[in-house]
Amino acid sequence: MNAFVLAGGASSRMGRDKAILEFQGKPLIQHALDKLHSLGLPPRIVGSRPDLTCFAPVVPDNFPQTGPLSGIEAALTISNTEQNLFLAVDLPLLPASFLGWLADRADLTDALATVPLLQGHPQPLCAVYSRTLLPHIRSALASGQAKVMYVIESATDALRVPIDIFHVESVASALFWPQPVPIHRWFQNINTPADLQNLMLEHFVSIE
Repeated sequence: MNAFVLAGGASSRMGRDKAILEFQGKPLIQHALDKLHSLGLPPRIVGSRPDLTCFAPVVPDNFPQTGPLSGIEAALTISNTEQNLFLAVDLPLLPASFLGWLADRADLTDALATVPLLQGHPQPLCAVYSRTLLPHIRSALASGQAKVMYVIESATDALRVPIDIFHVESVASALFWPQPVPIHRWFQNINTPADLQNLMLEHFVSIE
């Protein structure tokens, strides 16, 4: 399995590049890379970000400025494995052990898409996607459609294969308990300066 960190966003709400924002002494990009390295998956960074090559190899977008789906398309284009694990750059509280379990689940089911749900909301930027989805994703981007879940669900519907979508709460309480961070905070994005400040004040520890 290949692993990729999605780091191509404009960080418009943050007002500065969130990938290199420091949390607990190191940039968010390094937190994400360390989680994937801990699983034995040498990660690459996706996004038109040559400035991040000092952290890991960078895969540029083929459809610039079209959001994270463009990063997924670029990663699947160069991937040599059927299953591919994706992690957004701004999820420092997500346990690496959960990412490992997610990867194992995708290997076991061989689903075209393995997507967690938290409190009923899909988390498509922490998911596993099959290369089989690539033509559908590329076609969607070429037509101007860039909403990740809409495109993934449309692709799996077209292929007549159900998506593997599951509730994090249903597995986390049994498999990843206790944890220093409450389950409902695992997918907390850092989108604004206030998000970062609140995270620092709460003293949550990045789980790698």
